[in-house]
Amino acid sequence: MRAEHHVATFGADGGELVVGGVPLRRLADRVGSTPFFAYDRSLLDRRLDELRAALPGRLQLGYAVKANPMPAVVQHVARRVDWLDVASAHEMQVALDTGTATARVSFAGPGKTTTELVQAVAAGVLVEVESVGELDRLVLAGERVGVRPRAALRVNPDFAVRGSGMRMGGGPQQFGIDAEEVPGVLSDAADRDVDLLGFHVFAGSQNLSADLLVTAHTHTVELLLRLADKATQPVTYLNLGGGIGIPYFEKDEPVDLARVGAHLADLLSAEVAPALPDADVVLELGRYVVGECGVYVSRVVDVKRSRGQRYVVVDGGLHHHLAATGNFGQVIRRNYPLVVGDRLDPGAREPAHVVGCLCTPLDLLGSDVELPEVEVDDLVVVFQSGAYGATASPADFLGHPPAREVLV
Repeated sequence: MRAEHHVATFGADGGELVVGGVPLRRLADRVGSTPFFAYDRSLLDRRLDELRAALPGRLQLGYAVKANPMPAVVQHVARRVDWLDVASAHEMQVALDTGTATARVSFAGPGKTTTELVQAVAAGVLVEVESVGELDRLVLAGERVGVRPRAALRVNPDFAVRGSGMRMGGGPQQFGIDAEEVPGVLSDAADRDVDLLGFHVFAGSQNLSADLLVTAHTHTVELLLRLADKATQPVTYLNLGGGIGIPYFEKDEPVDLARVGAHLADLLSAEVAPALPDADVVLELGRYVVGECGVYVSRVVDVKRSRGQRYVVVDGGLHHHLAATGNFGQVIRRNYPLVVGDRLDPGAREPAHVVGCLCTPLDLLGSDVELPEVEVDDLVVVFQSGAYGATASPADFLGHPPAREVLV
């Protein structure tokens, strides 16, 4: 999507972007320094309202805290969703601090330490088990604290999801127990002191195709119901994963959420309800919930020309927003939507490279971006920055100050 769409979404006043109802320069003064991430709570609420309207009523909504674990954001989202999914002891503490019932917090991710398992069991959190070895350690953790662990098996499916920005299932994976091994694990666990409530499948992320998501959800439900037939106790939890993406680049189109929701409604009524009428069925979303409500704001510190090319140098960069710079050059780099947030009025524009303050050519926020005349102290805004920003970036690289975060 073009930057103009995102400007319209947030709003503008007098040629200046507005975030959370606050003009950008006034917001920057409130924050006190740049760079910073700002998250618009009204846009966050709008996205959650859209999800509730499009998804079937029986489907429960989970928020993947890893997408944006800022405590204020998690506190706000927790009031509007049914589950919080965490991937570390720190995220678990952030989730529990919201007052969310421990039975509605799930803990996924490979490599959980024994200490983390003990903490999760003691708190009553649902542990999504990634391997047979982890299951063994979970049972021992339960014996250690005198609490029967609540668990679900994370399943590495026997299919892959095309179109996903990151594949997390199918073939060999560090995530989950291979689907063909799950019946044996269920049989072995029948006599162990663990409460196996159900299953979790997360096959891929950042998918913009409704057709591919419909196919993935169909295969996921088929697999989960097959496995539920092998369970040795009633299945009361099915996590379908997430995977719904957001449009980062100019030619990207948003997913047809209505179609995805209608298909999920059909699956739940025709397939899940007859087989497992009492099961909690969860769709776990992170990026789709929070990604489009955030901006990254940095300040221009220099404007220069080099052999005919214009360079706009800002005080931020890949140490705060790795994804926007292309993940250390490991992907084909494309520009996130970007504007000079205090110079939105139409006028003459020319190409510029927006670069950060780090000593590497990889520190590139925008390449050949059409920008107006830019001056020192102007504010550059990168959209689609609400997810996988500050906490997914190498903040200590070169020792610059961290980016602040604010929920407006």
